[in-house]
This record gives sequence, structure tokens and C-alpha cells, in this order.
Amino acid sequence: MDKTYEGGVPLAEVVRSGFVEGVHRGSVVVLDAAGAMLAAAGDVTSPIFPRSSNKPMQAVGMLRAGLPLTEPADLAIVAASHAGEEFHLARVAGLLAGAGLDGEALHCPPDLPVGEEARVAVLRAGGGPTRIQMNCSGKHAGMVLTCRSAGWPVDGYWRPEHPLQQWLRDTVEEFTGEEAVAVGVDGCGAPVLSASLTGLAAAYLRLVGAEGDPVTSAVADAMRAHPEVVGGTQADDTRVMRGVPGLLAKVGAEGVIAAALPGVGAVALKIDDGAGRARMPVLVSALRRLGVDAPVLAEFAELPLFGGGLPVGAVRPLW
Repeated sequence: MDKTYEGGVPLAEVVRSGFVEGVHRGSVVVLDAAGAMLAAAGDVTSPIFPRSSNKPMQAVGMLRAGLPLTEPADLAIVAASHAGEEFHLARVAGLLAGAGLDGEALHCPPDLPVGEEARVAVLRAGGGPTRIQMNCSGKHAGMVLTCRSAGWPVDGYWRPEHPLQQWLRDTVEEFTGEEAVAVGVDGCGAPVLSASLTGLAAAYLRLVGAEGDPVTSAVADAMRAHPEVVGGTQADDTRVMRGVPGLLAKVGAEGVIAAALPGVGAVALKIDDGAGRARMPVLVSALRRLGVDAPVLAEFAELPLFGGGLPVGAVRPLW
């Protein structure tokens, strides 16, 4: 690898009862509508693992390879990190059933839903982990269906050397404009490809500016039309897409999020310690640098902290 991520700068502080008890470091880049860097902090040129923020690009690659889906909500679940709500599970199960398959066709590990309400509901009902409940099951279902359509073997579809994963690597590299200099194993067992934050933001600009490219537009449009499928009823990316018309956003594990608005610009950021609580306040600060304003941004601008059931502070941006 030519470069190693050098780490970020203080992007958010944790203030409790007027006392700063912690700081979250990270890196963030803001690109204007033409792709020029408008603002940046930290290391935005070295490779990171965008994790699930890569999913929209992977979904485009699957469609290009012949994924036989046209229903927008189905495309959205393929690009999703879903919360395991009933409508998520039903859609993944429906995709598999249409091909005569069930959850055991997926390589992602059995898991409980990531959404707290859905997880509690499963446990109360006496249920346990299943592959479909794993938050990447939509992506894996899409991968299996793509292999069937393209004539590639389903066996080992998750391995980096498999034709599907080679195809998806080419797609991600095309969108980011960068070589994936590192390939890891994501939490779901599929490959995760590296990119810099600048490359990730550029990829999201391309996703929302794909006039004349019906395949790319289909994925971006599906995610924005069905934001609740992409995350969940209370998911951060779902809520911000609902609240900012036209915005495409997707979180990734370890404190990553990328977002873009057509004709306005794009943002990509990573919180170094992986804390999700710092991600949205920094995103709001970055979007405001692009002139984006909406009531939902005020909801995310500071994350409240509680003591004894009462608000006593906040996680707030420093940048």
C-alpha cells in the first residue's frame, strides 16, 4: 500500500454539564458540484475502508452484470444496511423465494437485527439469529441473484477472486477513480474495498449526477425513493434522506458516512474511533458548508447527552 491513513483531527467534542469530557477525531472532505475540494480536515487522500458506504456502487455493478431487479424497493434493499424490521426481512425473503431460495443460500452470518426494537421483538418472540436478519442480507441476496443471472457459480460468491467480486471491484474503482489498494473482509463476510474519503465523495457525486446512465440512476433513485429500506425507520441515513429532498446518503461501519446532492456537492467523512454518535453532527456541519439547509439538519446538529433522564450536554461539532 502506497499510503496509510494518518488519522484525523478533532471534529467533535463531548460536553457534559459544561465540561468537555471527550473529543472525537476524524477526517472529512467537502466537494462542490464540479468535484473541486471546497473544504477538508484530517487525512482525506489516504485509503480507508468505507464499509457499507460502498454498497450503492456495488448495487450498480450488480445491475450492470444482469441483476434481474426493476422494482425500486428491491434495488434499495440490495444497497441497504437494514435494521431488520419486518418490511426489510419480507423483502429479502421475497427476493430469494422468487429464485426458489431461502436464507441459507446466503453467506452472511446468522445475526439478530441491528435495530433495537426489531432485535427485542425477535427475542421476545423466542427467535434467534438468522442470515436474513443480518443487516447486509439484501446485498448478499443481490449477489446470489446476480451470479445466477450472469452464469457465474454461486459457490464462493463472496471470495475476492470470484468473478462477481472482481466485477464489483472494477465498478468501485471506476466510481472512486482510485485503485482499491486494500481488500479486507467486511463484517458480513464479503470483500470490503478501500478508497480515500475524496474518492468516496467523488463516487457519490457520480451516483447522483448520472444523467444518461439509467443503471446508475436506478440505484440512486431507488435509495432516495425508499430511504426507510436503506436503513430503517429511525436510521440516520434514512432520516436525513427523508428530510433533505434529493440527498443520497449511506452510512458505513466505523464512523463513516457519504452523502451527495445533485448540483450542490458531496461529503464523505470518517470518525477515527468508529463512534456513530459523532458522525451526524459533523455531517451537518459539512452539508451547511455546501449551503444545504433543512429542519432535519437542526435535529442532527448536536447529539444530546443525558444524566438522570435529563439533557445535560451534547456531542457537537468542532469543525
